[in-house]
Amino acid sequence: MSERHTLRQQIRERRRALTAEQQHLAAQALLERIKSHPDVAHARRIAFYLANDGEINPLPTIHWLWAQKKEVYLPVVHPFTPGHLLFLHYTPTSPMVRNKFRIEEPELDMERVIPYSGLDLMFTPMVAFDADGNRLGMGGGYYDRTLACWQQHQLGPKPIGVAHDCQLVDKVPSEEWDIPLPELLTPSRHWQFKKT
Repeated sequence: MSERHTLRQQIRERRRALTAEQQHLAAQALLERIKSHPDVAHARRIAFYLANDGEINPLPTIHWLWAQKKEVYLPVVHPFTPGHLLFLHYTPTSPMVRNKFRIEEPELDMERVIPYSGLDLMFTPMVAFDADGNRLGMGGGYYDRTLACWQQHQLGPKPIGVAHDCQLVDKVPSEEWDIPLPELLTPSRHWQFKKT
């Protein structure tokens, strides 16, 4: 675990070192990749996230998705099942709160929760990734638990990773519970990974 912890710290520092201008350009490049992604055109319900700790900012993309009449959902830390996520409908008027990690999320309202199977696409953040599609998260396993059903049964939304180019590493040290991604978007590239 120490290798993963060290790598996580290094890449988080690298990500936080990006300037405001670099972050802005990355967010715009991500938007252009989303606009041209074939799966986005056919998707109606799309899960995203709000940027934290230097993550690439999806807000320009979220605003564009709203303009395209797409429904956007955000992850919320599950209040009763530790280590799991719920996905809540997110609109410009959604009341927001900070969760235990100090990350903004929609205020819990069970009427706005969508079953995981009801999502079409899920864009997932990460700390690091490698050329084989392995991702290193923040360490809580939230997305790996969410992705487990998709990996085992191809049920639920197609996951697509989102990261800065500087988050690419030679090799992510993987554990048995890690779920590799089928594809990933960075400002400069659309990565598609072969299934093993």
